[in-house]
Amino acid sequence: MSKLRIGIVFGGVSSEYEISLISAASVIENIPRDIYDVVLIGITKRGRWLHYPGNTELIRKDEWAQHPDCVNAVISPDRIHKGILTVQDDGSSTILKLDCVFPVMHGAFGEDGSIQGLLALAGIPCVGCDLRSSALCLDKTMTHTLMDYNGISNAPWMSFEEHELSDLNLICEKVLDKFSLPVFVKPANTGSSVGINKAKTAEDLAAMIKIAFTHDKKILVEGFIDGIEVETAALGTTDDCVIAQPGQIVPANEFYDYDSKYFLESKTFIPARITPKTRDEIIAAAKKAFKVLGCYGIARIDFFVTKDDKIVLNELNTIPGFTSISLYARMFEYSGVSYPDLVQKLIELAIERG
Repeated sequence: MSKLRIGIVFGGVSSEYEISLISAASVIENIPRDIYDVVLIGITKRGRWLHYPGNTELIRKDEWAQHPDCVNAVISPDRIHKGILTVQDDGSSTILKLDCVFPVMHGAFGEDGSIQGLLALAGIPCVGCDLRSSALCLDKTMTHTLMDYNGISNAPWMSFEEHELSDLNLICEKVLDKFSLPVFVKPANTGSSVGINKAKTAEDLAAMIKIAFTHDKKILVEGFIDGIEVETAALGTTDDCVIAQPGQIVPANEFYDYDSKYFLESKTFIPARITPKTRDEIIAAAKKAFKVLGCYGIARIDFFVTKDDKIVLNELNTIPGFTSISLYARMFEYSGVSYPDLVQKLIELAIERG
């Protein structure tokens, strides 16, 4: 039986480019090679697409694009091709068919539905959520709106558009009228805690609103939730997903920011140090949120648990950090699913959906 050919797309024009390289290297090293042939497609920070024939060491070092055997390559939207077009320096091209694509791209153009839409046009099965659910989950204001409508507890919030920045004082007044400090200020459409800050004073608030607008044209402000951070992971179809044993994060910094996630030694506990009742409530809420947002295949669902054991949904990540030590993989490993089996199951789900 011939092997299936899987494209792994990494990098991208995103503030989370570097994290994508780390996640992609782990996926590449753990994909079962007895079942799959792997085609690597890297996207540089400037948006150049390249077929990369090298190893993961150069990906981790961000030296992959300098490999002498890289050639220009694009995913063709033509459904006759169902794969990538590699283009040589002399202009000649070759079609390389793909059975499935695993996009390991965090943030803009990776988690927002962009590449998912391209793959839908191309008729190539895509690991994870589709265009609509990816866009809904990355846009935190849409996630909040749908959680509110469906009765899933989440942090109180309000959002602002870029044009409102012309009157920063008015934005601050609206926030302070609704919330007591501290509050969290977030770009609406980033992951990995990029651009997120905790505002403790009115001066902090103004500065952090301006910072958030450097990352997105829409921001949101969330009321502070005094509680521990608990995450869980989903694997399966929209209507039938498995939720992994929840894990708890004790961030190295004041909150689980970018540095705490990737560069400092935050502590994690699997299983989370919560009561069985709270665990069951988190699993039920995670399943409901996964279905409400139309997710498929993969998502990490993040919660707060307050001191009186109330659960509050924070957000869903449709392409979570995917290194071997990332909480998504570790929670499933604790639940009995190894990293290679996890990758294989995600590919099988994508091909099953078509």
